[in-house]
Amino acid sequence: SEMKKTGGCLCGQVRYETKAEPMMTGVCHCKNCQKQAGSAFSTLAAFQKTDIEFTGDLALYGDSDTDTGNTVKRFFCGTCGSPLYSQVPAQPDMLYLKTGTLDDTDSFVAMFHCWSSTKQAWVELSPDVPAFPQNPAG
Repeated sequence: SEMKKTGGCLCGQVRYETKAEPMMTGVCHCKNCQKQAGSAFSTLAAFQKTDIEFTGDLALYGDSDTDTGNTVKRFFCGTCGSPLYSQVPAQPDMLYLKTGTLDDTDSFVAMFHCWSSTKQAWVELSPDVPAFPQNPAG
């Protein structure tokens, strides 16, 4: 597969290009991701900040209403509202890309599910993919 991947927000004001494969991929079912995505979950790919380049203006929401009390930085397009990535204080050099914003989403495969304890009732998880009731990282 081609290592470089491209993507952007709905209106095209924000674009990005990756310079490496993601370090890991996952699906988050926490209530905050559901609210931010306006959907049942958030599909994520972890990158080193230096491995992805953004163009355009990103807006920031500091989400401190979290179970840990840590503020999650949620970056989005200020024009159309598309969520683009999140950052957590424990990993300042990492970003979690919202993979629904990729131009080509066909290659996305989830390595795990987190916060399965708060997943929406209609969502069925594959028995082949590990699911964690909360966040496996903490």
